[in-house]
Amino acid sequence: MPKIEYVPKKFSSISQGIIQQVNDIIDDYIAQGFKLTLRQIYYQFVARDLFPDDRRWRWAGSKWVRDVNGTKNADPNYKWMGSIINDARLAGLVDWEAVEDRTRNVRSLAHWESPKDIIRACANQYRVDKWADQTYRPRVWIEKDALVGVIEGVCNELDLPYFSCRGYTSQSEMWSAAMGIKKEIEEGFTPVIFHLGDHDPSGIDMTRDITDRIAMFMGGIEVNRLALNNDQVEEYNPPPNPAKITDSRAQVYIQNFGDESWELDALEPQVIVSLIRDSVIAIRDQNAWDASLKQEEEAKNKIKNLTEEM
Repeated sequence: MPKIEYVPKKFSSISQGIIQQVNDIIDDYIAQGFKLTLRQIYYQFVARDLFPDDRRWRWAGSKWVRDVNGTKNADPNYKWMGSIINDARLAGLVDWEAVEDRTRNVRSLAHWESPKDIIRACANQYRVDKWADQTYRPRVWIEKDALVGVIEGVCNELDLPYFSCRGYTSQSEMWSAAMGIKKEIEEGFTPVIFHLGDHDPSGIDMTRDITDRIAMFMGGIEVNRLALNNDQVEEYNPPPNPAKITDSRAQVYIQNFGDESWELDALEPQVIVSLIRDSVIAIRDQNAWDASLKQEEEAKNKIKNLTEEM
């Protein structure tokens, strides 16, 4: 993993401690097969109480102010930690590949050394529709683009379509999704949407919005709010935020849940993965699944054998 120095810098003892803790968190998650966003690293700092005790804050209505009785889960700490990580990467102290921005990516065409290489690649990419002989047609919708990297692996493993709503889904995307779902119903399947979002005024309402607009466009299906829910808040104890009182939905939210909210990013990535995997396996016909896997493997081997004659 590359730690490359571009801008030498001396760090205070406090910043050195932060950098070491960041690297410990990164190493922990790389060992589990995950890369983290800056936001996820920040929530690990809050959950593990790694910010210094003098960095407690209180929201004073229009800005954050220092308060010895305040919270460490505050935007000034996020920005402070982000600045330290940025400087540490430039100084060659934090791996450049370990912290990723999942919303901005360079895209390019694939290239091949020979026809044999592309055939081998096609063999590895060959897939059969493993849900073709199943009753259900599940898919995963997630509120934030930044968390697509967390769900991508398990969705590929389970042959699931997945979609970043980026907040409230656009009317065009919702209509297109509804038309695809309607077609699946006509083909005899039972579609299911597993939705994951923040536990805040808008995040809770987004599940309702998806349910209502899908119903308007094609009659409705099961929309299962997989996370973040009250029972998960109680079980995993993610760090809370003040409820967003400027949100037009805040009054109803506070009446139902109180004046704290929680971001989906604060859940451990492995928890999110397990929620998806367990929910999907629960509705999957394992015998049909195993038959599809066998069919896929046999087809891959046939394609690979073609390269032996080249």
